[in-house]
Amino acid sequence: MSSLGSGELYAAITRLRQRFDQHRKRKLEDYALLSSPSAAAADSDDDDDQDSFPLLKMHKLGSSSSSSAVSDDHPSQLRPQPSSSSSPSSSSSSSSSTLHFFVRLMSRNTVVIHARPDDTVDSVIDQLQSITGIPISEQRLLYRGRQLQGEATLAACAVENDASLQLTGRLRSTKHPRAWQIADDLIASICSLDTVGDDRLHATRTNVEGLIKRFLSLTCNIFETNREEVAAHLEVFTLSGAPSALVKLYLSPVHDNRLVATNAIKIFLHPNPEFLPEYIHVQCAPIVLKFCKILSGTVGKKDLQYIRCRSALASLLETAGGPRYLTPLKPLDIILELLGFTSELTKLVLSGLSEEFMCIAQTVLDDLSNFLSAMRWAIQDWMGMEGPIARHLYNSKHPEYEDWIGSLHHLFIDLLKMVDQGLKRVEDCINQEGLERCESFLTMWPDMVAVLSVANVFAKMFEDAQQLLHALLLVRRIPVNFLLKHAKRSDKLRWFLKYKDVTDFEARRNLVLMLLPEWKDEDELHEMLIDRSQLLAESFEYINQADPMALHGGLFLEFKNEEATGPGVLREWFCLLCQAIFNPQNVLFLPCPNDRRRFFPNPASAVDPLHLKYFSFTGRVIALALMHKVQVGIAFDHVFFLQLGGKSVTLEDIKDADPCLYISCKQILDMDADLIDSDALGLTFVREINELGSRRTIELCPKGKDIVVNSKNREEYVNLLIQHHFVTSISEQVTHFAQGFADILSNSKHHKFFFQSLDLEDFDRMIGGSDNVINVKEWKAHTEYNGYKAKDRQICWFWKVFDFPRLSAHITHMLLPAVPPSI
Repeated sequence: MSSLGSGELYAAITRLRQRFDQHRKRKLEDYALLSSPSAAAADSDDDDDQDSFPLLKMHKLGSSSSSSAVSDDHPSQLRPQPSSSSSPSSSSSSSSSTLHFFVRLMSRNTVVIHARPDDTVDSVIDQLQSITGIPISEQRLLYRGRQLQGEATLAACAVENDASLQLTGRLRSTKHPRAWQIADDLIASICSLDTVGDDRLHATRTNVEGLIKRFLSLTCNIFETNREEVAAHLEVFTLSGAPSALVKLYLSPVHDNRLVATNAIKIFLHPNPEFLPEYIHVQCAPIVLKFCKILSGTVGKKDLQYIRCRSALASLLETAGGPRYLTPLKPLDIILELLGFTSELTKLVLSGLSEEFMCIAQTVLDDLSNFLSAMRWAIQDWMGMEGPIARHLYNSKHPEYEDWIGSLHHLFIDLLKMVDQGLKRVEDCINQEGLERCESFLTMWPDMVAVLSVANVFAKMFEDAQQLLHALLLVRRIPVNFLLKHAKRSDKLRWFLKYKDVTDFEARRNLVLMLLPEWKDEDELHEMLIDRSQLLAESFEYINQADPMALHGGLFLEFKNEEATGPGVLREWFCLLCQAIFNPQNVLFLPCPNDRRRFFPNPASAVDPLHLKYFSFTGRVIALALMHKVQVGIAFDHVFFLQLGGKSVTLEDIKDADPCLYISCKQILDMDADLIDSDALGLTFVREINELGSRRTIELCPKGKDIVVNSKNREEYVNLLIQHHFVTSISEQVTHFAQGFADILSNSKHHKFFFQSLDLEDFDRMIGGSDNVINVKEWKAHTEYNGYKAKDRQICWFWKVFDFPRLSAHITHMLLPAVPPSI
């Protein structure tokens, strides 16, 4: 054919652009309709074959075929290829009447097509596939406002020379036409970055981020009107091929284009209150998963952008409480997707453990833990019930064995073996160098405790796996306790507390103190000015009326008319205050008859409502003392301690609290059956108590005064008597104390867990201290000097006082509270 003049070409392109602009303004539903009913029916049948479709699938990343497309000013020419529907005779007869026409691509580039009138529309689309990289089944040609059928010839469609056709993706009716339109505009902007002029380059790059934010803002609007449609709206972004387009831009050799793609992808990785609030962000997991899959297949798993996407996906799954937003994937498909990440991260952990210093990136450990949690939820969905995977499912010889379960179990076993080797290396160091010298090596093993936490999450997925982990911890308890004693604060270490047979006191103390706030020097302190003569009353006002969060930042205390301040004064205040609170004359607590250092709530204290507030106040004071690591010299009764942990009270538990009642109950239980059945004791299911000088009778059960105690019901009688005497009678006091204690914890829901995690002896040592003789040499070795040196004259005087031979252990214990933790 003769070549077009530049003026004619410009006019043709202008007409094409106008038609394309009109096309973009129409509703997407209209594009799917054909002019003839039969053609429309044929296309609708094709639509019914698929639940969803991609409006645009980007050309395979890394392909160079995109270079075939040119700008509007320089349309490329494609030679005709034989039509699959044309016979040789028809081909020869029509060779002299070749058509040439223009096709506007979705990238806004224009190409010139040469074809015969009897060529089919599909044969033309087949030629265009070399440029777009989009499957034939996903492309459509529009001409004169209607969609051309693939099997129809160009002649039948009335395509003439110099005609202008529009290539588009296969369209259908959708509930979210605006979402598809924005996604289409986004892809068009991305594609145009390679061809747009310098004068429009900056605006186009800015437009990419702007369109993504507009898409997400539209999602927020949908959430306000119809929350059920949010997932379907976000799915449009993935189906449109936008993630592929952004990754292709990320692969661009142009640095600024790569930066645009990086920033655009980052939008989906973090919530933003303006256009991506948290409640929408958690539902972006499928989009982030798509980015991960495309990036891993193109730039690889060591690429920083892939690692960011992987971490964001792991975090989203954790925030969402599982993979519930990874729709429309089925449970098994979700499991297989997560298995890829789990395997990848586990291998990174194994590689790190095999190195000399056993260092592993914290992001790897966090991501693996989050993916394992999500995997566990997905497995439960797949099984249709909660609980671990049955043993036979990961037994390769069993007929119900699943390959993916076997692979996951092998990863767990490999991790357990490597953890055992790592702990053995720590134990060998302890045996060779000693505990004190090994403390200097802690920086070599910073991640071992975190790896153990990952192994614990892993173990929850398999039957008997937690027993394997427990056995490992028992064998390696020495290095485990050494690491836990020096472990840094973390919410992921609480699980160790359930293994009391593994942990020692120092490890448990460090773990439970993590449940309390960690105050820092720069925190705003809660200031108090106390009159010693009004110590209890003024302290109550300062502590009880304070907002709990104000107490989390620490305390600053001064006594009136005294200049001394600092940690020593605070320690003295704690000790004096607790002596006042637990003084029996104040009616709040009573000492145990057999051990007057131990206290339990006075049942009579509930008569005065103010006393209950004092129990809340006492709970706060004890928690604050623990938080500031001050030993106040008191201890709790065993029964009181059990109730704080939410545990039941038995006969043996009351032995120290009330020896007389204990002996009486033992006699009733051991008494001869005939004797007790003779009603020799004259007992019924009632209890007589003295309250404020008066005596009253309380029934232990309905109509208890009419039920005689005999050999068959005496155990029930003893249990009810104990429950009323030690539980019911002080339930209000215990509840108020527990609430005050919970106010100081970082998470108030953990107050029972705190006491359940300790033995009574542990709590005694933490809050009451020890009567053992103070080792001054050890104390001296662990003292920090602030503004002084160990050889300064004043410091030497200080240690001479405590080294004085005649200084008794009692005097030393009295002086110790006044000494600050650092001199």
